[in-house]
Parts: sequence; C-alpha cells; structure tokens
Amino acid sequence: MANDPYLNLPEVPSFTLTSPDVVDGAALPSWARGGDAGGEDRSPALAWSGAPAETRGYALTVYDPDAPTGSGFWHWAVFGIPGDTSALPAGAGDPDAGLLPAGTVTLPNEMRTERYIGAAPPAGHGVHRYFFTLSALDTAELSVPPGATPAVLGFLMRESIVARAHLVATSVTP
Repeated sequence: MANDPYLNLPEVPSFTLTSPDVVDGAALPSWARGGDAGGEDRSPALAWSGAPAETRGYALTVYDPDAPTGSGFWHWAVFGIPGDTSALPAGAGDPDAGLLPAGTVTLPNEMRTERYIGAAPPAGHGVHRYFFTLSALDTAELSVPPGATPAVLGFLMRESIVARAHLVATSVTP
C-alpha cells in the first residue's frame, strides 16, 4: 500500500483481522465516526485468526496517518489483550461499557482520553485512512508507563511483535 505508515517497521508475518462492521478499504460506518462528525465515537467489532502459536498477548492501535498534523492522529490504543482472545465487540473502546478483556490497558489518544474516538477529518481535507492494527506479541505483559502515548507503546512493543494484522477503513468530511 502506498504511503503505508508501517512500511518502515521490521517485517513480521501477517494474520487476519476482520470486522462485521467495516470492510477493508471502505468507509467507516457513521456511528464509528467522531461526535464532531455526526458519529457516536463507537469502536467497530473486530475479529482475528491465524496469529502464531507463540502469541501471548495483543496490542491494538487505530491511527490516521492523513491527519493534517505532521505526525498523524492516534484514535485508540490498547495493550494487554490476552493471547487467547480472538475478538472485541462493537463499543469495546468505551471504558464505561466494560467490554475489553480483564487486564487490557487503554492509553490516552490524541485528545488525551482513554477511549476510542472516531474519525472526524477537517472539512474539505479529503479521504483519511484509519489503520486498525493488531500486533501479536510473544509476551502477555509490556512495561508501558501510565499515560504513555500510542507512539511510545509502538516503540516499547517492537521487539515483542511476532505478527501484525491490518484493517484499513476510510472517512471523508465534505
């Protein structure tokens, strides 16, 4: 994929990440968009299969490399997802819903809230891509400081990634 923000990371095997709510390469449903864009800030359901046998845990990030910031925009980051997990339900990004597996840690997003925030690109800015990236890890625990950014999570987990799966959704604001 052209302009892939993961292109410069070490290559690892891939596995499958799907959603009943999002088709890879297609637009996010309106409810998965940000409240400022007429949405509900609700994370889509995700399911995965084919991770390596040595997987002990997972980390999930949602990143928009097309945000007009010079550094992209992190919408959601969680780690400590147990290795025997194979799905997250819609709405798992809302901490009040209690839908994440026990032990999962949510980091602050760009708005400094510990939750999923939906797509809300600036008016007229064109198509934005949202990389839902699930990293299979060879460890169940990561030493990530409280309040760390999703970028710090990416740095700290880099040596533990045994496979990676992507689902890319889009959004556009007229």
